[in-house]
Amino acid sequence: MHLDQFNYHLPEGLIAKHPPQNRTDARLLLFINEVIKHKQISALSSVITENDILVLNETSVIPARLFGTKETGGKVEVMLEKIIEDNRTLVQIKSSRSIKKKSSIHFMYDDQTFSATCLGRQDKFYLLKWDDDPTPIFLSFGTTPLPPYINRATTLEDQLRYQTVYANKRLQQSVAAPTAGLHFDLPMLNELEKTGLKIRYLSLHVGAGTYTPVTSEDITKHKMHAEEVAVDRELVQEILSVKQQDGKVFAVGTTTLRALEATFLDSRTEFKGSTDLFIYPGFQFKVVDYLLTNFHQPKSSLLMLVAAFIGLENLKKIYAEAIEMQYRFLSYGDAMLLERHDL
Repeated sequence: MHLDQFNYHLPEGLIAKHPPQNRTDARLLLFINEVIKHKQISALSSVITENDILVLNETSVIPARLFGTKETGGKVEVMLEKIIEDNRTLVQIKSSRSIKKKSSIHFMYDDQTFSATCLGRQDKFYLLKWDDDPTPIFLSFGTTPLPPYINRATTLEDQLRYQTVYANKRLQQSVAAPTAGLHFDLPMLNELEKTGLKIRYLSLHVGAGTYTPVTSEDITKHKMHAEEVAVDRELVQEILSVKQQDGKVFAVGTTTLRALEATFLDSRTEFKGSTDLFIYPGFQFKVVDYLLTNFHQPKSSLLMLVAAFIGLENLKKIYAEAIEMQYRFLSYGDAMLLERHDL
C-alpha cells in the first residue's frame, strides 16, 4: 500500500491546542453497523453492556523534557525515549548542531548541576550516560512532553490534563499519553462500573516514536519503534471468558489495541516484553471488537491502524465528515468509537 493513501488535509484550526474545560466534554463520533452518529463521550455507556470488557492502558507519563547546555555553551533540549540500565538513556536531542560522541551536556536546576555524556547514536536516538541515576532528575525537573504539533509552552494545566486519571504512578515510563483515556474522569468510570461492566488494565509504555511519521512510500517497509508491554495472565483469561460468552472487547486507545493484539497474535497466556507490531490494512484482528480513539495525523502509523480496523474507505468517509463537522483533532481532541469491520 502507498503512503499517499493515508494522507488528508487537516486544517490547522482543528488541531486541539488545549484540553477541553472538563475531560468528559469531548464529542464522540460513533461508527457502528457502518452508520456514523454524532454524540458526546457519555454515550459510551449506551453501547457497552455488562457482558463486555473495557481495557485501558494505565501507563503514566514521565516529565520527559529537560533543557541543558553543551560544552560550547549552546542550548540543548533533551526528550527522553527510554531509561535503560547502568544510568543510560535513549533520547532525542534538539540542538543547533548535532551532538558529538564523548561530548557532555550539563543541566542546572535549583543550583544543582547534572551531567551526561553522549555515547553515540542508536537508530534515531542518542545514547546518553549520566553521572547519576537519571530517573529522579527527570521526575524532579523534567517538563510534560507535549506533542510537537501542539507547538506551545507547557503549562501547569498540562501536568494534570496530559495524564489519565487512572495512570499508575509506579509505571511512570511513557513519554506520550495514551490520549483516548484522557476523556475519562473518575465519576464516568464509576458509572460504567455500576452497570456491571468489567474495567481492566494493561500497560504499554508509549515512546516518542508514536509521533514519527511514516516516510516509506511502501508502508509495509516501515519499521515500528519497540515499546514495553505488560498484559497479565488474569486479563488474558478474562478476555477469553468474555469472548466465550459472546461479550465484546473494547480497547481504549491504539496502544491498548496493539498490546492486546500482540498478546493474542501468538496465543500467549500473558505478555511481558516489547512489541514493534505494526498494524496496517490486511492485518487480521483476533481480539478487539471496538476501539475508542482520537483523530490522528495524516500519514501516521496510528491512522493506518484505524484503517486496518474499519477499512480504508470507511476511514476516509469518517474523517471527511469529522472535518466538515468541526471535530477537534489529535491528542487533546475529540474521540471516535469504532466497531471493527472485517474485510
